[in-house]
Amino acid sequence: MKKVHVKSYGCQMNVYDAERMADVLAAQGYEETPSVDDADLVILNTCHIREKAAEKVYSELGRIRENKAVRARQGLETRVVVAGCVAQAEGAEIMRRAPVVDVVVGPQSYHRLPELLAARNRDAAIDIEFPVEDKFRALPARRNGAEGRNVSAFLTIQEGCDKFCTFCVVPYTRGAETSRPVAALLEEAKRLVGLGVKELTLLGQNVNAWHGEGPDGKTWSLGRLLRRLADIDGVERLRYTTSHPRDMDDELIAAHRDVPQLMPYLHLPVQAGSDRILAAMNRRHTADDYRRIIDRVRAARPDIALSSDFIVGFPGETDADFAETMRLVNDVRFASAFSFKYSARPGTPAADREDQLPEDVKSARLAELQAALERDRIAFNQAMTGRVIEVLVDRKGRAAGQMAGKSPYLQGVHFEAPEAIFGAVAVVEVLEATAGSLRARYLGVKGASALGGGAFHQASAAPYSGAAQGIANAT
Repeated sequence: MKKVHVKSYGCQMNVYDAERMADVLAAQGYEETPSVDDADLVILNTCHIREKAAEKVYSELGRIRENKAVRARQGLETRVVVAGCVAQAEGAEIMRRAPVVDVVVGPQSYHRLPELLAARNRDAAIDIEFPVEDKFRALPARRNGAEGRNVSAFLTIQEGCDKFCTFCVVPYTRGAETSRPVAALLEEAKRLVGLGVKELTLLGQNVNAWHGEGPDGKTWSLGRLLRRLADIDGVERLRYTTSHPRDMDDELIAAHRDVPQLMPYLHLPVQAGSDRILAAMNRRHTADDYRRIIDRVRAARPDIALSSDFIVGFPGETDADFAETMRLVNDVRFASAFSFKYSARPGTPAADREDQLPEDVKSARLAELQAALERDRIAFNQAMTGRVIEVLVDRKGRAAGQMAGKSPYLQGVHFEAPEAIFGAVAVVEVLEATAGSLRARYLGVKGASALGGGAFHQASAAPYSGAAQGIANAT
C-alpha cells in the first residue's frame, strides 16, 4: 500500500480540500500517513492569505528535498505535490525554483491528481486553470476515513469570491463565486451523517453568498438550505463560515431564529471600524451597516455570540481611523476574533499604494486591539460559569476519565464522564473558565439515549439563555 502525507495550511476550506484529495488518492491505492518520513507522496496544500506564504512553502520544500534524498538512498521514491492557493498564484515558478516538485495543482483541479501524477512530461504536470467542469462531480464519494472517526465534518457549498477586497488574493486564486446545487449537498450531507457525523460546518470563501439550484429548479438561499439540512435525521448541529456582511439577508437571519440546529455563533468579518478604511478596502459596507446587522441578528437570536476578523495598519490608516476600529470593538464585544497586521499581497491593489505604514505603528495598534479582544473573550468565557450548556463530545480529555468536546460557541469543554458518550450531545454545568477551555460537571445525555439511562431533557436546562449578554455584565 502506497502512503500519502498531506500537510494543509490556512483555512477550513483547505482542510476540506485535503480530505477530498485523500479521497481521490485512496482510489489509486494510497493510504494516509501522519509522517512525512514514510510517505511515498507528499502534498503541501497551501494558503496564500498569510504573510510571505510562498517563501514558507519554498522553505518547507527544502526540508522535503532532504527527506526525499534520504529515502532515495534507501531505494524509495518520493513524489511531491504543491496544491492550493500558492500553487494557483505561483504556477510554473514553483516548478522552476523547486525541482523537487513533481506536480503543481490549483484548488479547482485537484480532482485531476491521478492524471497529473501519471504525466511523464514535467511541463504537463501543472494545472492551475479554472476549469469549466464542476470538480465536485468528478470527486469520489466521501470515505469512512478521517471524517468517519469524527463527529464533525466540513461541507464545501461555495467557492470563489466576487468581492475584490483590495487587500485579498482570493478572487485571483479561487476564481469567481460558484455555488453547488442543493441535490449534491444533500447527498453529501446524508453520506456524512451515515458515517457518524453529527455536526456539519458549511464552507465557502463567501459562504452566505451561496445561491444554489434547488430541486424545484429555483435558486435557494443559504437560509433555506440550512432549514433543509436541519431536516436530515441525525444532524444535531449546523454552522457556516466565512460570511460577508453584504450577504446577511433576512432569510438567513430568520434561520438563526428558527433553526435550533444552527448554533448561536456567527463569524462575520468586519476588517475595520473606519468608514474611510472600509471604502479603501472595497468592503462596500460601513461600520454602522455592520452594527445594524449585528442588532438584527441579536434580536433574532439573543444568545448569539459574535466572532470577526480585523486588519490593522491598512495603507493610509490614521490614528483616528484606528480609534474607530476600537470603538466598534467596544460597541459589539466579540466573543472571539482573529486580528492581523496588514501585509501586502503582490497583485492586489492595496499592495501598490504609497502610503504603507511603518511596522512599529502596525505592531503597536495590533497589540492594543488584541488586548481589547482578549478582554472580551475572557469575559465571555467567564460569563459561562454556572450555566448549563450542551457539548458535542468528540474526544477524550487529557486526564483519565475525562471526555471533551465543543460548546455551541466553539469553546473546548472538558468533564468527567464515561467514554461511551463519545459522539453524543452531553449536557453539562460549567464550573470554571480556564485560559483556554471550560471545566464542567456532566449531567447527562441530551434527550432519549441509546446508551441506557442518564437521559437529560434540554427543556429543563435552559442551556443558552443570556450567555452572550454575560459579556456586558462581566466587563
